[in-house]
Amino acid sequence: MPSTAIPLSQKLYSYINEVIPDRGRGEFGQLSSASDHGTLTLMNGGTLSMQAGVNASGPAGKHTMTEHELVEDIHRLKKEKNAIILAHYYQQPEIQELADFVGDSLGLAQAADRTGARTILFAGVHFMAETAKILNSGRTVLLPDLNAGCSLADSAPPEKFRAFLDAHPDQVVVSYINCSAEVKAMSDIICTSSNAVRVVQSIPADRKVIFAPDKHLGAYVQRMTGREMLLWDGVCEVHVDISLDKMKFLLGKHPDAKLVAHPECPPHILAEADHVGSTTSLLDFVQRDPGHTFIVATEGGILHKMRQAVPGKILIAAPANMENSCACSECPYMKMNTLAKVHSALLTGSPEIFLEENVRAKAEIALRRMMQLG
Repeated sequence: MPSTAIPLSQKLYSYINEVIPDRGRGEFGQLSSASDHGTLTLMNGGTLSMQAGVNASGPAGKHTMTEHELVEDIHRLKKEKNAIILAHYYQQPEIQELADFVGDSLGLAQAADRTGARTILFAGVHFMAETAKILNSGRTVLLPDLNAGCSLADSAPPEKFRAFLDAHPDQVVVSYINCSAEVKAMSDIICTSSNAVRVVQSIPADRKVIFAPDKHLGAYVQRMTGREMLLWDGVCEVHVDISLDKMKFLLGKHPDAKLVAHPECPPHILAEADHVGSTTSLLDFVQRDPGHTFIVATEGGILHKMRQAVPGKILIAAPANMENSCACSECPYMKMNTLAKVHSALLTGSPEIFLEENVRAKAEIALRRMMQLG
């Protein structure tokens, strides 16, 4: 019978630590809590072998690192491996604080493009790390958690998108950056929420346009440009979950508050907004506007930078329909990244982003067209 390696969860590791005698554990001893708990291998003959994973505590059996120790060692590893950390505004505050650059999708793409670092660790979600790899084919790009996906990117499976394009030929394909590398490779030009209006305005008026995958951003661009477009039927689960009723209740409690909203929000939210824009645009608005109180209709992670920028102002997260721990709209994928996972990725050089070269090269053409517009 061939040996079989089984990835272990923390719960299973704890159980094994309790029930297997010391002599059955080999050299590993008591195992510590970590994101990678190793493997349980069924060997030839039916014997069991436990192997600890490399994790934020180093080899299992060592003490669990404190947050301060993790941060210090992350800085050491960055220097040792010539690495840069890019983080989205929606990341946990502790990750934003140690990042070399924090921004929205456009700013992060530009930062990835101009870096000279050998390794890029992207504290964000999968399509963002893919974007960095598209622009940096010769560099190592790490994502702390490969399961950090995106509901909007998932709404446009490449095979279905290909069929959609085949059914609507001879149109200029504008894809929001929140999509897979494969969808980018099928696109003529990419956009972000910062430049979507400018990108669409750059297309000759006599050309038909497909806009994907976010139908709400697409509808907003249509209203701003007067341009009719064929919209892919995709949404961001975070922005569509913002509660209009709860938000109106907040506006009633704070009659002087101004509502700022991301254009991924549905039209009924945007209709109430005093300002609509990308995360960077929302951050800029609360700094320059003389108002004192703002309700922020986007993912709650942006509040960290806002509070640093305007400590004297009142910032309130627009509430979600679903009850959660932050009473705000929170992206579960963005929150998958942790300091321990950032540390582990730098320590082990994994998980790494890989792309097929033909896909990467085609996607880069569409991305470069966007970046030339700024």
